[in-house]
Amino acid sequence: MGIPGLAKNCITPARKKYMKRLKELFYCALATLMFTGCQSYKKVPYLQDAEVVLYSTQNEQLYDAKIMPKDLLSITVNTSDPQAAAPFNLTMQTSINVAQANSTYVTSQPTLQQYLVNNEGEIDFPVIGKLKIGGLTKTAAEKLIREQLRPYLKETPIVTVRMSNYKISVIGEVNRPGTFTINNEKVNLFEALAMAGDMTVYGIRSNVKLIREDNNGQRNIISLNLNEQNILHSPYYYLQQNDILYVTPNKTKAKNASISNSTTIWFSVVGTLVSLASLIVTIAR
Repeated sequence: MGIPGLAKNCITPARKKYMKRLKELFYCALATLMFTGCQSYKKVPYLQDAEVVLYSTQNEQLYDAKIMPKDLLSITVNTSDPQAAAPFNLTMQTSINVAQANSTYVTSQPTLQQYLVNNEGEIDFPVIGKLKIGGLTKTAAEKLIREQLRPYLKETPIVTVRMSNYKISVIGEVNRPGTFTINNEKVNLFEALAMAGDMTVYGIRSNVKLIREDNNGQRNIISLNLNEQNILHSPYYYLQQNDILYVTPNKTKAKNASISNSTTIWFSVVGTLVSLASLIVTIAR
């Protein structure tokens, strides 16, 4: 005659071994999950360990955009004698609509003519003629134009060069992809991402692609790691006009897209089979 409850409380060695193995697997899975979480977090922040190293920017020159082919430039020449500078400030008539006293009429307004840089990096400047300014910074272009104007003006003029079509594009895993016009002709990587609403959680911060075209029309693709603090001193930290920033998606986004497409196809197939089965049953009756 057995003792009641003894069979229930008695645990065999095999069962103990099984429970021990199950507990080990549980702790192993928990540790893996925690390690994976830490690894995933390390891929998210920008400029990791930036507080460890202090960089000096005293020897670095301030960024100045360079003029590229197909840039649209606005160039003004000013002196104390407006009449003397007038031949170098060409204007064109622009039509505008004016509403007045319940009526609308069309008038014209003079606007400053803009200069399109050709493929050779040249513009056709009034009086002077062809000027090769492609590849120069705005400061260097202003200096060149001032020197060319000396024979025609009694005093040194004030020359101002502005880019009218300075734009960059941000695409890929960002919240608001698009093309953005830059008014101050200076934008860095993080400012560009801010304009696009920053990266999504699926963006790979260690492999951002920069597509850039040089003066010769050759396109280059540069991989940038925004997790590293050294990106602040990269020659690609500041974007040039017409640069394209592409944020690549991670594997999770690719898998989700694949699962979503597979699920859609599966439901379509199942729906078709159900419809076909219903039709066969109807005909069989």
